[in-house]
Amino acid sequence: MRRAVALLLFTFFAPACWAQGADRMKNDMGPKTVIGTSNPDLQDGANALLMGDGEKGVRLTLDALKVARGPREEEAALSNLCAGYILLEKFVEAIKYCELLIARNGDNWRAYNNRAVIYIKTGQYAKAEQDLLRGEELRPGAHTLKVARAMYMDAVYPVAAEVTVDDSDSSKSNANQ
Repeated sequence: MRRAVALLLFTFFAPACWAQGADRMKNDMGPKTVIGTSNPDLQDGANALLMGDGEKGVRLTLDALKVARGPREEEAALSNLCAGYILLEKFVEAIKYCELLIARNGDNWRAYNNRAVIYIKTGQYAKAEQDLLRGEELRPGAHTLKVARAMYMDAVYPVAAEVTVDDSDSSKSNANQ
């Protein structure tokens, strides 16, 4: 289960790390060399979360949010904070950042995915289903949503193990014949 959550979180953080600085380069005229990112705390926070260090990741991402340059960085930070607090199992804080992100951008499928994970982990399955449907509407086929959907299905429709153990010693029964 921890591996599934780590994979789920990776898909939230990685795009924010890779995209840092791309908007700056697109908007500036002329050739230039860009070394690093426009918001190192955002990237370092995402990397810390990817490594499973929730405390450090959330702290750095909170710092990054304070100096975010534009809506893309702000939304990445909000998404990472939601996912980071999920990692820390602080669901009240996590949902706060998910809902801030949804209020800013109602088409951010990652926010719905994150919030669905919170609802799954807190047993609010009807709300999780609504968020999964909205996320799937916004981003059909997204791997992250498939992972969250699998978590939902496991929680709502668990598979009952049907194992029959035959512990009779077949060699004794064959010897008696």
